[in-house]
Amino acid sequence: MSTRRSFINRLSLGSAVALSAPSLTMAHPSINQKVAAAAQIFPIGFAGYSFLKFDLDQSIKMMQRLGVNYLSLKDFHLPLNSNATAIDAVKNKLQEAGINLYTVGVVYMRTKEAVDQAFGYAQSLGVKMIVGVPNEELLTYAEGKVKEYDIKLAIHNHGPEDKLYPSPKSIYDLIKKMDSRMGLCIDIGHTFRAGVLPEQAVVEYGSRLFDLHIKDETAMEKDAKVIEVGRGKINFSALVTSLRKIRYAGVCSIEYEKDMTDPIVGMAESVGYFKGVMSK
Repeated sequence: MSTRRSFINRLSLGSAVALSAPSLTMAHPSINQKVAAAAQIFPIGFAGYSFLKFDLDQSIKMMQRLGVNYLSLKDFHLPLNSNATAIDAVKNKLQEAGINLYTVGVVYMRTKEAVDQAFGYAQSLGVKMIVGVPNEELLTYAEGKVKEYDIKLAIHNHGPEDKLYPSPKSIYDLIKKMDSRMGLCIDIGHTFRAGVLPEQAVVEYGSRLFDLHIKDETAMEKDAKVIEVGRGKINFSALVTSLRKIRYAGVCSIEYEKDMTDPIVGMAESVGYFKGVMSK
């Protein structure tokens, strides 16, 4: 993996090339198209679990400091059984803060009633996707709700210790013949711990990839530790290349799980590193 010093040097070179590009691309439209495709920048968000130790107001302030405005709302900030008044209050608070509530989750669904509740909750919040973990026997029922509500379901993998969905493949094999709105939220850290390269999973399951949880791991092994993005073993340049290859249209949400009581510095480093990879 490249060192941070060489990474910064490459960024500098990339900036120089970008500054000289207009003279080339104006003369050659085909080059212009290739440059635009290669420079695709994906929106960065936060998975709500990152803010486990903070209330919603504190979380919003942290996101504003970091310049991130996409959020996957976790239910500890707004319980699934919230009434309309509480839901409207959260919606208004996020809107006033300039935060784009693009999905909810991770939502666990162990009964049909839980599936019903999750889709009603998402509809009330006005989001068009749920990041969820329905039990396998509920997948057909959940597919029915996807059709009824026209809300996507992005099923989240949780690594080698998870008996339900350890890897993206374990999800894809079950939903590949279902409605096209049944898809995946690939957690790249859990994927890596399961012995699968995230950049390969993105390409292989790209047709059903709706969301990403971004983190880094100290090793490709079950007991690896989560770490700031760019300090671990995941190849983020390869990941971004794969996302561009499949023309990924979703959000890349940082799920920061290190130093969760004092995370702002690590969050800033993770966001900055990922932005740097995309900009090179």
